[in-house]
Amino acid sequence: MAKKDAAAKTPKVKKRRWYHQLWEIFQMVRSVRPSITWWILLIIVGGTGLGVLIGQLAGYPIYIPVLVFPFTLLGAMFLLSRWAERVAYERIEGRPGAVGSALGTIRRGWNIQEEPVAIDPRTQDMVFRAVGRPGVVLIGEGGPPHRQQRMLEAERRKVARVLPNVPILLIQCGREAGQVPLPKIASRIRKLKPQLTKVEVAEVAKRLRALRSNRLPIPKGVDPTRMRPDRKGLRGR
Repeated sequence: MAKKDAAAKTPKVKKRRWYHQLWEIFQMVRSVRPSITWWILLIIVGGTGLGVLIGQLAGYPIYIPVLVFPFTLLGAMFLLSRWAERVAYERIEGRPGAVGSALGTIRRGWNIQEEPVAIDPRTQDMVFRAVGRPGVVLIGEGGPPHRQQRMLEAERRKVARVLPNVPILLIQCGREAGQVPLPKIASRIRKLKPQLTKVEVAEVAKRLRALRSNRLPIPKGVDPTRMRPDRKGLRGR
């Protein structure tokens, strides 16, 4: 009886609907770019008004506006998604691990290393790795071009020792000359030309998982910039 009473008193967790998430995205974008409200209204109202005008001229005053209205909603959702993506990139750009978040938007055909494969503990420069049909892609993040290039070359040599015949591509993330801005990292990688088969990609990813780096392992969710050594472990306890 007590169990039933406890179960009855337990509040039910409300299920999140798609429109809840949509509203949160809209609020996030509006907090940075307030004009999004007027652009969405312009698309919906303007598109519907255009449908009414065409319907009047074509002799279908109800059918054409009803047909056009869903397309205005799709146009508004497309604009909101694009602006939300830009705002998200603006929020994380310049922070450690931003490249890893950008790589997470690449869905099919790629084996993405979620954690950096190399970190400079002094400068917090990082190197991320992605494996796909174009080969092994190493993406640098953090410092100026010469510093990123040094880390990328060091990681390239490690990979080349294990996979001497696999293409290795180097990309620097940043806003300086020769670098790729964070919002364009994913699209840049998607445009690379395939050179391996799917079977070869799986084999390359398998061999790279066995490649050990000279850094400490970083658990998921841990900020690399706040890593602290285990003092008890250093003392042998």
